Amino acid sequence: MDDLLERLREELPADAVITDPDITGSYAHDMASFCAAGRPAVVVLPRTVEQVQHVMRTATALRVPVVPQGARTGLSGAANASEGCIVLSLVKMDRVLEISPVDRVAVVEPGVVNAVLSRQVAELGLYYPPDPSSWEMCTIGGNIGTASGGLCCVKYGVTAEYVLGLEVVLADGRLMSTGRRTAKGVAGYDLTRLFVGSEGSLGIVVKAVLALRPAPPRQLALAAEFASVSDACAAVVRIMERGHTPSLLELMDRTTVQAVNRMANMGLPDSTEALLLAAFDTPDAAADLAAVGELCTAAGATEVVPAEDAAESELLLQARRLSLTALETIKSATMIDDVCVPRSKLAAMLEGTASIAAKYDLTIGVCAHAGDGNTHPVVCFDSADQDESRRARESFDEIMALGLELGGTITGEHGVGVLKKEWLARELGPVGVEMQRAVKHAFDPLGLLNPGKLF
Repeated sequence: MDDLLERLREELPADAVITDPDITGSYAHDMASFCAAGRPAVVVLPRTVEQVQHVMRTATALRVPVVPQGARTGLSGAANASEGCIVLSLVKMDRVLEISPVDRVAVVEPGVVNAVLSRQVAELGLYYPPDPSSWEMCTIGGNIGTASGGLCCVKYGVTAEYVLGLEVVLADGRLMSTGRRTAKGVAGYDLTRLFVGSEGSLGIVVKAVLALRPAPPRQLALAAEFASVSDACAAVVRIMERGHTPSLLELMDRTTVQAVNRMANMGLPDSTEALLLAAFDTPDAAADLAAVGELCTAAGATEVVPAEDAAESELLLQARRLSLTALETIKSATMIDDVCVPRSKLAAMLEGTASIAAKYDLTIGVCAHAGDGNTHPVVCFDSADQDESRRARESFDEIMALGLELGGTITGEHGVGVLKKEWLARELGPVGVEMQRAVKHAFDPLGLLNPGKLF
């Protein structure tokens, strides 16, 4: 330990090396439940690429594991510390280095907060689409590490669609550049895409070139109430098969709607079994909303409420933004699942989740990015009740099994981390896992980067 600290301090300022256990303990885990975390030996907060390189050279020389972290808003345990590790927190590397309206790129350090970047590019008439629900806190580096999504994915896609190039510090301290800043390029293997979603297990992202888009018009939204989840999912199918491209298409089940009502007095009817929210940022958003409203009515909507302006749209969308916070008020703890299925299987996923909730006598609310089939079943339970905690974990596993049975994936945007290691192996199969481990070994032969995650 003394040798580790002495070497780290050779090229790091004193305030960048933290050993106080009361402070280092606060860096031990992210926001996931049921994920083991160790005690860090030290927390390091570098401000430069050279300092990150020094940390990795030191870690390699002494064979000390390194756990990269951003804002720790993740929900899979991907940022959890391993016992005796160096926690490498990148939040101090928070500069927006360049915004180019001509090239439509931003060059940023990993600690830049998503919302900060989004607002800066908006001032120049540009748009950075990825918008995780934690966008006011989460960092770009963390978004890249977990391949984050958000509410706009139905039209704009996930973080991976916007990462053009990276600078990465490898496990041995070497600096590597990947990708490009040009509009297109196919030189060599796509190592940039490989790092996106790798959860810090292949290298440390220290700079990113991100694609930007022209700012779209302000979106208009509507809310459609349904007497059944199956009717709401039928509306989703009709909207997508007719070729509409909403900027947002979200679904909330009865449990979620009632939780939001209790917390925020939204005034939604108690008879609402499902609430579908749709929005368009097209030149004629009102016409698009009218067409979608007709499809919702045809699918059985009991009421369709379109907004007349952006302010009313924000009021409608507030219910969705409050979903997770409202569900957290039901019990002392929650487990947030992240199962993505084909859109055509969305109704089966939600109905199956309701059956699992009944089987385990648990409250499970579902909010979903319905337009891309990404469901977020939220298991609510009392963490002090051992039996209820056991049932919560078992229900969580059954929900993932259901997703795979329906042709889906165990995670659409939260990542694998510690929480879903077993399920990743089931999804990939033995040959897939073998090849993934081979990639890991090529980049990190000593296994020092974020050990115990993914596999």
